[in-house]
Amino acid sequence: MNSVLKKLLFLFLGLVLVSFNCYSNDIPEGPQLSEKDVTVEMTNVIMKGVEAKVTVHFKNPEFRKTFEGYPVTIKVNGKPIVARVSKGSAEFKYKFTEKQNFKIEISGFTFSKKINPIPLWFSVIPPLIAILFALIFKEVFTALFIGILVGTATMFWYQDTNLFLAVFKGIFAIADTYIIEALSESGHMAIIIFSMLIGAMVNIITRNGGMKGVVNILSKYANSPRSGQFVTWLLGIAIFFDDYANTLVVGNTMRPVTDKLKISREKLAYIVDSTAAPITAIAFVTTWIGAELSYIQDGINTIGLTESAYGIFLSSLSYSFYPIFALLFILILIRKQVDFGPMYHAEKKARNSDANLINDDSNTFSNKLNELEVSEHINPRWYNAAIPVFIVIFGTFAGLLYTGWDQSVWHDGALSFSNKLSTVIGNSDSYKALLWSSISGVLAAILLTLIQKILNLKDTIDSMINGFRTMLTAIVILILAWSIALVTKHLHTADFISQSLVSINIAPQFIPAFTFILGALVAFSTGSSWGTMAILYPLILPASWLIAQNSGLDHAESLAIFYNVVSAVLAGSVMGDHCSPISDTTILSSLASSCNHIEHVRTQLPYALTVGGVSILIGTIPAAFGISSWILFPTGLFALFLIVKFAGKSY
Repeated sequence: MNSVLKKLLFLFLGLVLVSFNCYSNDIPEGPQLSEKDVTVEMTNVIMKGVEAKVTVHFKNPEFRKTFEGYPVTIKVNGKPIVARVSKGSAEFKYKFTEKQNFKIEISGFTFSKKINPIPLWFSVIPPLIAILFALIFKEVFTALFIGILVGTATMFWYQDTNLFLAVFKGIFAIADTYIIEALSESGHMAIIIFSMLIGAMVNIITRNGGMKGVVNILSKYANSPRSGQFVTWLLGIAIFFDDYANTLVVGNTMRPVTDKLKISREKLAYIVDSTAAPITAIAFVTTWIGAELSYIQDGINTIGLTESAYGIFLSSLSYSFYPIFALLFILILIRKQVDFGPMYHAEKKARNSDANLINDDSNTFSNKLNELEVSEHINPRWYNAAIPVFIVIFGTFAGLLYTGWDQSVWHDGALSFSNKLSTVIGNSDSYKALLWSSISGVLAAILLTLIQKILNLKDTIDSMINGFRTMLTAIVILILAWSIALVTKHLHTADFISQSLVSINIAPQFIPAFTFILGALVAFSTGSSWGTMAILYPLILPASWLIAQNSGLDHAESLAIFYNVVSAVLAGSVMGDHCSPISDTTILSSLASSCNHIEHVRTQLPYALTVGGVSILIGTIPAAFGISSWILFPTGLFALFLIVKFAGKSY
């Protein structure tokens, strides 16, 4: 009985402190604790002005039994903070604004630690160094490694370690923390395995003559640089449901065709990259739709809108200027048969070169898939490549339906067919679907090769293993890119960019353009369009609605701004991803096209910036002032046409 009364008393005291913010210097009575009874765990990276998590773990059995489930008062730098004990631990957040001696006191126990928070502005330095090194020295491995090292060394340096020792600790942390954590995420491992399996499949269907057969068929339609680029664009649109599958399948399939037609690897990588994410971002049924709808739903729940998330997504498509302009800009370039900037020089070099692009080491991504020659006795049959590729494409779609299937959704009479399909795809496990389809494609390629006795078992398996090896370079780059993304997460890079730009006083009509630029900056710095959406949607959607309402706009006008902002987050994420050398989809595009990665970024950047500029000036901003999208889309396309006409040069 006494124990129950004691717990009720402590609960009452805790509620009083929480409700009235009473700061008392007295700690409620309890067992006297020592260092052996309590441990304190803190966030390893402390950033100035960003709340850090502090967890107090109680090992004293009597204390755990007495306080479990109830509030406990902890003195932090002399001021009491109330935290609830759960599973023997009490957790709270504390914002460090200056260098200090951080002190915790509870029931006789005292914890003290010197804290020197890292300035938040420094969070942009590691990714910027990686990007600048990559662009200047055209060597992505060293650039990424240096960027990660700057981040890790700084973390240790601010933890009261001398600079020399911090560098050594930073090097070790790259291996034992960041690379390991990058590899331990199931989604990252799924992409690595998927890439390896695609490499194995492509290698097998190259050795068994299937790829040569496809090239022979496509050559009938892709018999010139213009038609070759158009067929590549068309395949990029056709595989709309996943950007990873799109990038690897289209790049690997069309590379032999574009090589034969003397289309540069840089142009192939650009078409692959600039069709994959844009079409996946705006299509009704994709692996992106689930994440997009969940973020939108969270936003409308916060502000109390009654519209459905899918309805808002559909309404936002009329403001999706960048993805649509990016897709159509490629067609303008193909139709006019011109290019400008670094892409012009790459295309001119390819057109005027007598050497086979396949053997041009300066133009490859250290990928030797295409150096394999098909033996003369092998009869090239197109279906030996087409069947495995179709299995990957349709197998991925079937896997998405299977993993996301919900009987109640499919029998919901209130939903249209497209709504049902999008909901199912949105709830799917895209990684499982990709893995199932890719391993099925490899098995199909092996069976077709063995059944027709094109290669013996040993040569077939050797081809598969060699396919795995060809992906090593790209996989290392992906791992380093994921590692630097983790560094930016720990350093709160996105928080710095968001806080810096959100603090600007802005009229509601300029919020969509501001959101687009913010999304592009975050995606460029972090290399992740998905991460950018996860960061910005919860931040921008409620803020944009409140700003619109507080500015005196009526419901319809506020809703139009809201639709525009929903689209701008997605569009800015895609554009920033296109411009970033540390983006995984940009890296995969280089991989699939066997293009030098830095050359791909360098040649694509002017095009992405051109389309982005037109999207903001002729699309996003005028739309926010009420001009119809039916006027803006043709006007924007005409502007892009004029840019190509006057800036473009033929070869």
